[in-house]
Amino acid sequence: MPSSPPRRDTSLWVKAGFTAMFRFGRQSYRPPALNRDEILEVRSSSIPDVALISPSIHRDDRGFFSEVFREEWLSAFGAPRFVQDNHVFNVARGVLRGLHFQRPPHAQGKLVRCVRGAILDVVVDIREGSPSFGQHVSAILSAENWRQLWAPIGFAHGYVTLEPDCEVIYKVTSPYNPASEGAIAWNDPELGIDWRMELSDIRVSPKDQMNPILADAVTGF
Repeated sequence: MPSSPPRRDTSLWVKAGFTAMFRFGRQSYRPPALNRDEILEVRSSSIPDVALISPSIHRDDRGFFSEVFREEWLSAFGAPRFVQDNHVFNVARGVLRGLHFQRPPHAQGKLVRCVRGAILDVVVDIREGSPSFGQHVSAILSAENWRQLWAPIGFAHGYVTLEPDCEVIYKVTSPYNPASEGAIAWNDPELGIDWRMELSDIRVSPKDQMNPILADAVTGF
């Protein structure tokens, strides 16, 4: 039988800009590259349950101030309650983590941002019966563009680092539960995800190399 066509890429991808880095001792930091105060923007993606958030930034000669989370920002997306924050450091460009999820009753929604470097963040709809089942949304999140991506319950999540020394922070709606762990293959051809780099440059953990394709995964959704 002929194979079905790849899933549609409902991408929010935006090319990242580059600005000078500030150095503090032996550490480096690239501030948001926005040149003026920005008004908060929260908008749906092409999959309506997924949101892209652009927090406002207020700057002066001392630096900047930004509110990076308020409950009401996601009031139109189910008003999730977050119970845990996670912080990940990635040494190299091309580190790929995903595509991960937790099964019910410990399913997680995630609010993801990159505070150092840049990542391509990807969420895949794994809700059986959903009109967008198997489709994905991708967006560049960086310390420069200051964007966040809301990945609701029922979506697998993953990202690849576009620069070395990336730090990613994300909120979750349920604590980590090893017994509920699930994952799908980052390179499942039916998903048709464009990771925006050569496959030879991608580094995946041995555990994630064993993830099944979506058609073979037990998701619980």
